[in-house]
Amino acid sequence: MQKQEKNNKEKLQFINFKKGDEVAFEYFFHKYYNQIIGFCIQFIYDKQEAEGIAQEAFLNLWKHRITIKKVNGISAFLYTFSKSKCLNVLRHKKIKEKYSSKTLNEKEKNLNITVLNSMNFDSLTFKELENLIFDSLDELPSKTKEIFIKKRFDKMKNKEIAVEMGISIKTVEAHFTKAIQFLKIKLVDYLPSFLFFMLLK
Repeated sequence: MQKQEKNNKEKLQFINFKKGDEVAFEYFFHKYYNQIIGFCIQFIYDKQEAEGIAQEAFLNLWKHRITIKKVNGISAFLYTFSKSKCLNVLRHKKIKEKYSSKTLNEKEKNLNITVLNSMNFDSLTFKELENLIFDSLDELPSKTKEIFIKKRFDKMKNKEIAVEMGISIKTVEAHFTKAIQFLKIKLVDYLPSFLFFMLLK
């Protein structure tokens, strides 16, 4: 009985997800995010890169939610997308020398994933998203833009930015908050607020 109730709950979440409900999206995010990261790490051995692939997979899932026909199509989409990205990393970036073509072929053959050939992956990539962010930032005052880039892309702490720019930490926080609020408005049509704050944290 409990299993049936769980299945019914998930089906309801899926229906809401298809309608664009962000709470339902968050439900599937928490269910699969760590699994996708773990899957990617098995092949690229880089946690940060794996997290990036997982985030990009969920961004694409949101953009293509209408094309998903069944509940299990969500995991198939995420694993298929992540598989493609991992293979791309192994082939073109050659992260580690031990990834010879023979090893790559063996790993590829061992992937037990349903390939969704009918899906059209014509989506917003992270590179395109960052380009959109930079284009939007050009509309901000130069200091606000500079602080956002230092914090978001250079991974600097508020104190480090304050010291380097000769301003207070509160000023840094105020400018960053201003940039976030502006970008949220600019990017509202591209991704849900839940994923937005995760990407720009």
